[in-house]
Amino acid sequence: MKTILVTGIGGPTPRSIAKTIRKSYPDYKIIGIDANPKALGFFMPGLVDEYMLAPKVSHPGYWDFIKNLIAEKNIDMAFVQPEKEVIAWGQYDIDNGGFPCPVLIPGKELALTLMDKSIMADVLKGTHYIPKTIKVTQDNPKFDEVESEIGFPCWIRATQGSGGLGSLRLTDISSYKSWLFINSDLHEFTVSEFLTGRHLATQQLYVDGKYIKGASLECAEYVMASIAPSKVTGNTSFGRFLNEDAILEFCDECVKFICEKLNLTAHGVLSFDLKEDDKGNFKVTEVNIRHMAYTGVMSEVGFDLVSDTIKLLNDGNTSNIEEAPYFRYDKPYVFLRDVDTPPIVLESEDLFKH
Repeated sequence: MKTILVTGIGGPTPRSIAKTIRKSYPDYKIIGIDANPKALGFFMPGLVDEYMLAPKVSHPGYWDFIKNLIAEKNIDMAFVQPEKEVIAWGQYDIDNGGFPCPVLIPGKELALTLMDKSIMADVLKGTHYIPKTIKVTQDNPKFDEVESEIGFPCWIRATQGSGGLGSLRLTDISSYKSWLFINSDLHEFTVSEFLTGRHLATQQLYVDGKYIKGASLECAEYVMASIAPSKVTGNTSFGRFLNEDAILEFCDECVKFICEKLNLTAHGVLSFDLKEDDKGNFKVTEVNIRHMAYTGVMSEVGFDLVSDTIKLLNDGNTSNIEEAPYFRYDKPYVFLRDVDTPPIVLESEDLFKH
């Protein structure tokens, strides 16, 4: 029996990971931690075997807490999910020549590049991988550049964070100025061309620079979309699993471009958000440095990166992981998700046709 630490257990993605572990490895012990005493994962029956309140990653006592926990509970491996913790664990690796326990995360420099949308936009500027993008701030909103280089309508969002933080379709300079006033707490953000096509997402596994496997889906509708000004909440309520190799090929090419340009090595689970333009061309809008919330529902249809991560950390290599750079689902699956109920997988959309 192994003991697995899951950090940020209050969030939907760590909870999804814990549920997948519980299903695939019922003999394993799961310990969940979170800095929020009201973390939902603490109180969900059967989700974890033990839970405890942790210091915030910025707290001076964080690492003493983590190292003591690993020693006392005989932690064999960890799923580190909150992005700030991924960065902190990356720095720990640099400072100490290794992690406090086995974990699968990108190196710090790659993680920082991908986490900050403005940095990623600078790295990819002038390529076909991203939409036309300008980094702006409250102090320097670049009204003229936004109007002349991007044009309206355009898309604005915070440079960091998930769930569509600060996202909105702007129709003119007036709506831009209103957005700045309403979101005065957001200092830095990006403005990019408005893309009208499908919202696509991937999860891809890299190990020491090698692309091992990947799968994609379409985010067609969103949970509680009506409450968000952008109508995008970051949580998909209805999605389609896709067998389109071109999506994964595009994302892999983008990862390799970034790594070659910055002399970095791709490693860990990288999760893309993409939009298509009006011609159907893919454009990267975000690359996450961790599993995404749909990792659990993807495992239900055969693409189980949670179990693959456990195999990798148990074995120290990929010998027991089936390579599938262009994973193909065996049926045209779709899924439904909501807030207070587990996701539902259907074998096709035919049930909707009456």
